[in-house]
Amino acid sequence: MPRIVGRTPHPSALNAGRRVRELDALAAEPVVDVLVIGGGATGAGIALDAAARGLRTVLVERHDLAHGTSRWSSKLIHGGLRYLASGQFGIAHESAAERHLLMTRLAPHLTRPLAQIVPLYAPGHVPRGAFVGAGYGLGDGLRRFVGTPAAVLASPSLIGPEETLRRAPAVRPDDLRGGVRGWDGQLLDDARLVVAIARTAAGYGASVLTRVEAVSADGDGAVLRDVVTGSELTVRARAVVSATGVWAGELDPSVRLRPSRGTHLVVSTERLGGADVSLTVPVPGSSSRFVFTLPAPHGRSYIGLTDVPADGALPDEPQATDAEIDMLLATVNTVLASPLGRDDAIATFAGLRPLLAGDATGHGDAAGTDDGGETSDLSRRHAILEGPSGVLSVVGGKLTTYRRMAEDAVDAVVARRFASAALPGSATRRIPLVGAWPRGRLAEIAAPARFVRRYGAEAPFAAALPDGAPAACGVTAQELHWGVSVEGALAVGDLLDRRTRLGLVAADRMRSTDAAAAAFERAGVDPI
Repeated sequence: MPRIVGRTPHPSALNAGRRVRELDALAAEPVVDVLVIGGGATGAGIALDAAARGLRTVLVERHDLAHGTSRWSSKLIHGGLRYLASGQFGIAHESAAERHLLMTRLAPHLTRPLAQIVPLYAPGHVPRGAFVGAGYGLGDGLRRFVGTPAAVLASPSLIGPEETLRRAPAVRPDDLRGGVRGWDGQLLDDARLVVAIARTAAGYGASVLTRVEAVSADGDGAVLRDVVTGSELTVRARAVVSATGVWAGELDPSVRLRPSRGTHLVVSTERLGGADVSLTVPVPGSSSRFVFTLPAPHGRSYIGLTDVPADGALPDEPQATDAEIDMLLATVNTVLASPLGRDDAIATFAGLRPLLAGDATGHGDAAGTDDGGETSDLSRRHAILEGPSGVLSVVGGKLTTYRRMAEDAVDAVVARRFASAALPGSATRRIPLVGAWPRGRLAEIAAPARFVRRYGAEAPFAAALPDGAPAACGVTAQELHWGVSVEGALAVGDLLDRRTRLGLVAADRMRSTDAAAAAFERAGVDPI
């Protein structure tokens, strides 16, 4: 656990000073074992896996940790139910197994069980309940198979109309006959998970360098540019791994993806009756697609999720379309007593999924449909592709399975580049992320509950930082200071958009900017 004593932080701490020291060390000795490009969940996971095997590992990210797709997810740790429904049994098992690890060993402090309630209305409530219940039952069987205890994720059940209204007060009572309640895992915050993975990698000796861009790369190394200073250096590497998601084609044009866009709305939780459950609503005309609500920090809830092709240029920050907003509102309104309007959507966010375009990758190693299919039908399976330049690209997959994707990527690196070396296998199944603490003992941590939910076992150290500086919309000065001193925030936007989610709503961002700037001043660091 990090201890802030003067200016000597714990080995897992990321900050501006460490970044400068490690850039200088890399310039002095520009030969590494593994260079990872991309600072999302997968890239951070690869850095952790490689460093834990004893490889000199450097991760570079041209923006900030979790700047891309990894901060725009639904914040769910999926158990693989939707993959069972489509016959993808392998990925369903993989998803359930990785959810088990995250919730029981790797990050109990950042995850929690989330009730998912499907309200049932007459007429048609009996067949609908039977269909949804059968699906939840299959998912529960998978949960049992991978060993997740019922104390972590309970079995699904039918609930009556009174219980449905108690748990989801915003649903309309007319013709309500009850509901089906299932369970899945939820992240407090996907960006916080990425930071925890990256810091754990740093604790094992990996250099995690944000605001460093790979100008060019091949299988033997890369030209890197410090975005802050503009200086460049050439790094030689025994293996170069691209974990850049939908942007993989920028480094290796042979990689062909078919990105899809997943859009969410942000509403006040009060408009959903203050519910702390996921209200799950079937999309009209579909038997397998749902729109759901998700409780979120700062008194917000998210409503998602679309799955539409993202054609054309790939922006750093995708935007929701009017059609997607209308579709999400229309679907969730089918079960609400007081329908939501456009004015209730106080913000939106969208992420791009790096889906494999079937055999169109040209590598013959991907699954999915051809370019004429719907993106919702494309497989979420991941693949490790070696391009003509020798760069290994990790594509496909999803947030829940980041650890398995990283393990497979480093296995591929070892097989291709270190075949003669006696290296250990992956240890990441057994490596808790920074702050991890047994779920049943989180109440033992001597810190406010809010800090425990964000920092786990590190909460007392974050809470012990001096208070008194401006807070930001419910986020304390200590949390902002911790983001600068320990979690690698280099800019005000890093604090607002990823170490917290205050930047998601424009009004919150405006009210919080001064407090974020003050955190840099208190830490003695100039923001970039």
